[in-house]
Amino acid sequence: MERRYEVRLNELLDDAVMAPEMLKDMLARLETFVDPFAEALQRSEQRDNAQAYIAGLLSQAERKNAESIAYLHDQERQGLQKFVGQSKWDHKPLMRELARQVGAELGTPNGVIVFDPSGFAKRGKESVGVKRQWCGRLGKVENCQVGVYMAYASPQEHALVDVRLYLPEEWASDKARRKKCHIPKEVKFWTRHELALQMLDEHGSLLPHAWVTGDDEMGRSSWFRGQLRQRDEQYLLAVPSNTLIRLVDAAPPAYSGHGRPPVVQFQRVDHWCAALPAEAWTKIEVRDAEKGPLEVEVVAVRVLAKTEQRRVGPEELLFVTRERIGPNSFKHDYHLTGAPPDTPLAELARVQKAEHRVEDCLKRAKSQAGLADYEVRTWHGWHHHQALSLIATWFLTVETRRGKKIHGGDHRATGSSIDCLVAESETEHRSPRTDLPQPNPSLATKRRSPVLPLQIAQVVGSQAS
Repeated sequence: MERRYEVRLNELLDDAVMAPEMLKDMLARLETFVDPFAEALQRSEQRDNAQAYIAGLLSQAERKNAESIAYLHDQERQGLQKFVGQSKWDHKPLMRELARQVGAELGTPNGVIVFDPSGFAKRGKESVGVKRQWCGRLGKVENCQVGVYMAYASPQEHALVDVRLYLPEEWASDKARRKKCHIPKEVKFWTRHELALQMLDEHGSLLPHAWVTGDDEMGRSSWFRGQLRQRDEQYLLAVPSNTLIRLVDAAPPAYSGHGRPPVVQFQRVDHWCAALPAEAWTKIEVRDAEKGPLEVEVVAVRVLAKTEQRRVGPEELLFVTRERIGPNSFKHDYHLTGAPPDTPLAELARVQKAEHRVEDCLKRAKSQAGLADYEVRTWHGWHHHQALSLIATWFLTVETRRGKKIHGGDHRATGSSIDCLVAESETEHRSPRTDLPQPNPSLATKRRSPVLPLQIAQVVGSQAS
């Protein structure tokens, strides 16, 4: 196991303790927490369904889809399935409220907005947007759907704030498929970079930030980097190892006096790094959360990079980090930034670490709030489930921060969440309640249960996978 992952694992294990008082009145807090989001829904039935669905996403249900959640609430499944998969309520006001809350609770002037596409493997061809395409989760081209996620990271914590489904071009131009999956007329083919910019334009003002960052799928586009510069956004974006660069200050080869004067040739960024002497690297000690110092080596230099059209782009700063993974081997990460050349290396390293926080966010949402457990095929159904799962994940983050305040000076790892903790229920020494429904696939009667009828242990008991 690489050291950086081992450090993170030890932090999470150390953080797996929770005091019983953290559970007191949790169900009441959850109901109050959901209220601002539910207010965006027009009908009271929709608001009740939103409460029930989010509570189910936080339960111990093995599969957190509408059917399983309905059984947990001792309800008929059709109502909840229709609410998630067929109703055409607008999820965007809920996402705006989520961004507002995240910005208000976690916002700091040096915050970082992170974009990251994430895939969901699918077997069939009927689900909206599915096709054979790159699936980062599997590390290969596979039949999948891809969502472009927007996350926010600050010294306080990190959270997902919005998502857009990537609709491949063949889907966008297929009238029959659009009609079958209820894709709105205003939805066109947008690249993943265009989807990221849409979310930035919509939520950027709600999230105090100094940086925008993302993985090499986002950074490889010189057009995307140019769009960020036009918006006066300071970016640090990962780029592939085969990115062609030329040093701004490199002296051209000596002129022989014949023909055109020679110029500095472009070269792959990994080839340039391989030729660097050991003294070119600067060691920086960074920390993953508040424990486990981790030392990396970095180098930064002003460069010109080739665009996709093989033209020469504007001056940027190349920032490279390397971590030792063996006696004579390193793992390199390459980034381009529009930041000033005198930007401190430690600041660039901090932002590079924040880029990886979106991976923590996605793992938290998938393992603890059912992000990938949906069984819907329509455009609205996909976005409904995703929105409610992101809201449920934010509740876990809010509860984690509350737990840290209860513990006072006990500084925990920022990546923890309620579901990662082993706790005793506040009802531990009482007789089990029989009025709360248990999972039951067969319904004897059709009736509605009260909102949030799940046991506290169910809400906080699931283990991260």
